Parts: sequence; structure tokens; C-alpha cells
Amino acid sequence: FRLALIQLHVSAVKSDNLQRACGLVREASAKGAKLVALPECFNSPYGTQYFKKYAEKIPGESTQKLSEVAKECSIYLIGGRSIPEEDGGKLYNTCTVFGPDGALLAKHRKVHLFDINVPGKIQFKESETLSPGNSFSMFDTPYCKVGLGICYDMRFAEMAQIYGQKGCQLLIYPGAFNMTTGPAHWELLQRGRAVDNQLYVAAVSPARDEKASYVAWGHSTVVNPWGEVIAKAGAEETVVYTDIDLKKLAEIRQQIPILSQKRCDLYGVEMKK
Repeated sequence: FRLALIQLHVSAVKSDNLQRACGLVREASAKGAKLVALPECFNSPYGTQYFKKYAEKIPGESTQKLSEVAKECSIYLIGGRSIPEEDGGKLYNTCTVFGPDGALLAKHRKVHLFDINVPGKIQFKESETLSPGNSFSMFDTPYCKVGLGICYDMRFAEMAQIYGQKGCQLLIYPGAFNMTTGPAHWELLQRGRAVDNQLYVAAVSPARDEKASYVAWGHSTVVNPWGEVIAKAGAEETVVYTDIDLKKLAEIRQQIPILSQKRCDLYGVEMKK
């Protein structure tokens, strides 16, 4: 099946972001994509100063638009971090998934908040405004089972391993790595998660905007279970297409059967809730 990653240029105008995103979703559908993913923070600039201003409830304006375009195009649509979600007085970094009938299939709240300090390069603290999610998020399609993470979640190998244990064959991470962490770790982490678990990994970023307060790395990428980069964007707004070959996934798992060779008598990773 064909996967499309929409590397969107994000402005400060929510309505413009939504309109352009829906237009690119329609374009991807017209080119045969069955599963389409938007980047983290696609409807608002990324930054703790923006989260409260742009926050919405779910359902709300942004998620209603996503539901409508998913149904119109009869696709599975992963809404990036569709919105900063407001719920019960708290804000969450939330990704929604809609099916071909427009129904909400999954809602992933970012589990690991991006609190880092690289002296002289970048300091960021999502926890100043956001609360963490407390659950894994998976959804079924006629093609395969898909696991979700958001950006910083990709650094936690245990999360990806549990998704693999639960039968996921594709992991999708809407993300917005920056100009410090992007060149160093963006592709490396995707390839690591893919090889460790012998599955496909896709990470979709906003396009780079050098004038933004937070400059995204871009380079939306798809990695196959062999660890090969099979599709990759540059820094500009674009749509990345790739065909996900589950036969190849099965062949790799048969050739190097690490999943059946794990020493569960010696070690293990478990999902607690």
C-alpha cells in the first residue's frame, strides 16, 4: 500500500494551515496514497508560547476538518500533532487518526515530553505548558497494524519494542526535530527503531522555516525493516510517497528471526497499562 508523508510549511494562521494541509491530503489521495500522515504541529507554530493560544478540544475545528477530508478521500489520515489539545484544564500534544469513514480511530497524547538542555545550542521545556499522555496508541487497517508516537517518543526504544510485540508492522512518528538534534539523530533513531523491531518506520516533519522561533529540521523519512532509507524529503514543503511492502517485511523476519530468538527467560519489556 502507498504511504504519503506531508511535509507542510506551517504559518501562524491556523485557517491557512488547515486549508493547505487538506489540499495536500487530497493531492496525496489522488496519487494513490491509502495512508496519509501530517507532521507534528501542523496547524500552529511550535513553541510553548503558542500551545495555549492554539489549543482546541477534541472534537473541534481542526479535527473536524481532518475527519471530513479523510472521509472525502476514503483514506486513513494521521493528523500529526493535529492540535495542542485542551482537556480538563490541561494541555496535551495530541495526534488524531481518522478512518475512511471519517471516524476517530485513535488519539495519541505524547508520552515523553521534550525537556532538554544542550548548552549553547538549544533549551526547551514542553512540561512548562504540556502534560504527558499515559497510553500506547495503535490502530488497525486492512493493510497492517500501526503504532503511533510523537517526536521525542521516538527516542524510547522500549515503546517501539512493545508496539512490535503487539503486532505493529509500521510505526509513524509525527515529529519536529530541530537544527541541533535533527542532523545528529533524526535518521539514526528511525533506522534503529526499524532494525531493532524489523518493521517500517516513518517520521514526518514540518518543512523548515528559517524565520520561525523554532526551526524544524525537515527531512521526513521512511525506513524499511532492513534499516534502509527508502524515501526522504529535503527541507522544503513537499509530499513524500513510498510503497510499503509487507512481503519484504516477512522475508526479513524469516531470514534473521530475532523476534523468535529473544531470550525471554533472561529479559523482557512489558506494557504496564
